[in-house]
Amino acid sequence: MLRQLLVGAVASICNIAIHGLVMATVVQTSSWIAQAKAPRLLMLTVETVSIATVLILMTVHFLEVMTWSLVYAIVGAAPAGADPLYFAFVNYTTLGYGDVTPVVHWRLLGPITAMNGVLSFGWSTAVIFDVLRRTARRSD
Repeated sequence: MLRQLLVGAVASICNIAIHGLVMATVVQTSSWIAQAKAPRLLMLTVETVSIATVLILMTVHFLEVMTWSLVYAIVGAAPAGADPLYFAFVNYTTLGYGDVTPVVHWRLLGPITAMNGVLSFGWSTAVIFDVLRRTARRSD
């Protein structure tokens, strides 16, 4: 069990680092855009900034799922014949179809992945609202 927790913690820390770097960049960029006085930047609408922010966040979530997929492939957590990427998506998004279950001696990785995904989605939601707030305030 300790090995599962250690592998899950390392993967989670990697994803938190990825998410943190991207979130800091998105928040910093939105702050810079909100404070900009250049006419070209003022043409950015709430919709444009929203679309860009969500696309960036979707991309970072995909990278985090890929990280989990790589971990599953390295340790052999997905059952034989299962696609580690699909398995990682199901766990990360807490979809939980139940059609693929982890190898018994790696069964804690699924809940750890789900916890990581839920926290990352919540963090992303907070960033989306912050970016929208800053952008809307600028356009007033």
